[in-house]
Amino acid sequence: MENMYTANQVCLMNDFRKLWEQHVYWTRFFIISTAADLGDLKYVTARLLQNPGDFAKIFERFYGEKTAEYFKKLFTEHLMIAGDLVNAAKNKETEKVKILGEKWYKNAEDIACFLAEINPFWSKEEWKKMMFCHLEMTEKEVVLRLMSKYPQDIMIFDEIEKEALKMADCMSRGIISQFRYK
Repeated sequence: MENMYTANQVCLMNDFRKLWEQHVYWTRFFIISTAADLGDLKYVTARLLQNPGDFAKIFERFYGEKTAEYFKKLFTEHLMIAGDLVNAAKNKETEKVKILGEKWYKNAEDIACFLAEINPFWSKEEWKKMMFCHLEMTEKEVVLRLMSKYPQDIMIFDEIEKEALKMADCMSRGIISQFRYK
């Protein structure tokens, strides 16, 4: 049975799946709270910004504190840019949306490059493709939410969730392979 996983490997896979799920869910909650001017925005934002630190805790076990902190920095930037982008879209600031969009994609490419540098089993091109797909779908999610197209908004979120699980599985497979993690 080739595809047997140890208990530790399954735990690692579940940890990354949980973190990526939390990433997309708390991003979605941020989008909804921003679009609807909900009173929970401050709390949702704080919880969303906890996600990079949670990733860093796992990264530190394998890559050390410095590498984990750098990933946390890149991933926090990812979320901060996204937050600014959602607000600019809500306020119909077209030029600002364009500038922030370019910055967001540059950050995604930086994340892909970083991941490929620290793990030979993570491809820069594969991570770039997944990250860009994630951003494209999240942009659609924001637009659909702001336009009150809720059925389509929900449909795109289902796709976002599938992509997040794909990223989680790629992340855990890479660590398992690199460290022969048992």
